[in-house]
Amino acid sequence: MAADALVKAALALSDTVETLHFAAPVSHVYNPLTYAWAVHRAYLERYGQGRKRIVFLGMNPGPFGMAQTGVPFGEIAAVRDWLDLHGNIGQPVQSNPKRPVEGFSCRRSEASGKRLWGLFAERFGTPQKFFAEHFVANYCPLVFFDQSRNLTPDKLPAAERAPLQAACDEHLRALVDALQPEWVIGVGVWAEQRAREALAGRPLNFGRILHPSPASPLANRGWAPAASRQMAELGLWP
Repeated sequence: MAADALVKAALALSDTVETLHFAAPVSHVYNPLTYAWAVHRAYLERYGQGRKRIVFLGMNPGPFGMAQTGVPFGEIAAVRDWLDLHGNIGQPVQSNPKRPVEGFSCRRSEASGKRLWGLFAERFGTPQKFFAEHFVANYCPLVFFDQSRNLTPDKLPAAERAPLQAACDEHLRALVDALQPEWVIGVGVWAEQRAREALAGRPLNFGRILHPSPASPLANRGWAPAASRQMAELGLWP
């Protein structure tokens, strides 16, 4: 079953990235596949069943999304109220006091996740209708901090990035083997680039939608219509 393969692949990825080391300016590293595993596993088992036509691929967890809930782009209200996922969230090995893990009690909202899941909820109504053909994953499972500042994996030194990308590439290939999608859609430029490189030579189509981050002026001028238009231009949404 696809979900069983996803669980196995996520556990293997988690074990591998736990062995990696990152130097300054990285002050803290969170791996939600460990301390938020119960909810992440529930997400895979409930919504990773069967073949998916389209996989949306994000870069890595945000500090107020998957870092808190274990779900990609996991804005708390979306995970709790729309995806109907619940569970205990533990603590990372080394907590960052400037970005604590509070789980479903966190009062900060992950704007990117609110926009992404909000669009899917508006367009499809129910998770069941969305996940009938779609799935959402992250390329990298780790959250990197320079104290209070969020660091993205593309900013890591090459020597640290290479083994991380090797592990993430292997996981992405396993995910694609399990879900057998026709399309992999990068949420942002970097995710699309990683997907194209990791999955080169496979009979897949690739595309990209605008990243919903509030750091993007384009996203702030109307992300949902822009992303919907991009999906329509690819011939994937009416």
